[in-house]
Amino acid sequence: MEYHNPVLLKETVDGLDIKPDGVYVDVTFGGGGHSREIMRRLGPKGKLFAFDQDEDAQANIIKDDRFTLIPENFRFLKRYLRFYGIKEVDGVLGDFGVSSHQFDVAERGFSTRFDAGLDMRMNQKGAISAYNVVNEYDEQQLRKMFFEYGELKNGGALANTIVNARKENPIKSTDELKKVLGRFLPAHKSNKILAQIYQAIRIEVNEEIDVLKEFLEQTLEVLKPGGRLSVISYHSLEDRLVKRFIRNGMFEGEPERDMFGNFEVPFKAIGKLIVPTEEEIEINNRARSAKLRIAEKV
Repeated sequence: MEYHNPVLLKETVDGLDIKPDGVYVDVTFGGGGHSREIMRRLGPKGKLFAFDQDEDAQANIIKDDRFTLIPENFRFLKRYLRFYGIKEVDGVLGDFGVSSHQFDVAERGFSTRFDAGLDMRMNQKGAISAYNVVNEYDEQQLRKMFFEYGELKNGGALANTIVNARKENPIKSTDELKKVLGRFLPAHKSNKILAQIYQAIRIEVNEEIDVLKEFLEQTLEVLKPGGRLSVISYHSLEDRLVKRFIRNGMFEGEPERDMFGNFEVPFKAIGKLIVPTEEEIEINNRARSAKLRIAEKV
């Protein structure tokens, strides 16, 4: 199973400040690139737990007694760590978004390059697919999804066009969706707009924003004081949430102040935002929008 090079490999794992006998979690195992680098730095008493709900990731399992792959969504981070008797860990790594492998398997429906059934489920057993979203959501739900998750100002017009088109026949494939929305896809910008449309549907199908929030809140509970959080985001929605959470320990509003008027926050940012070099982007185009943030639990 071909998986591409992980983005910002050294920087992300460096951010964890690996202790040889520590316990770490990679919540986005995928092809195992980040996990293998963590394992390389662990000693004989170290442990790594990895999460991935995609069945294809099972093919990349690391055969090592120190490694455990949990085939579940990382929104259940705390629950499954407790199941394995782990209450606190030294570091958590996440590389969000769609893996190169998922983009490259045409039938998964993630890529704008291929014609495929409307799927886009990261968990292939998930109840809701892109077909359900496109054909069953009402106009208001679709408008909200395109506006919030695709950051498309013409979300209302897109939603209205889909609702009218599906009255004739269900929209079954990615090519059919492109044809329905053809007038919104001028040649010079079609790839960018299509990517935003696909992103919006994919985030909705996989509940990515809710999952990210649930995960970040749980890191506060599972990280030891001094434990590290090292996460890569690929679009502004995710990065804003990560940035706010690291800064305030919450997604909205301001944290409470102590008796001296200082904010009481659970994390301190380590270094500044890290983005890939031009050399890395040239080798791995997927890296172009990656943003890495590292934080330490206070």
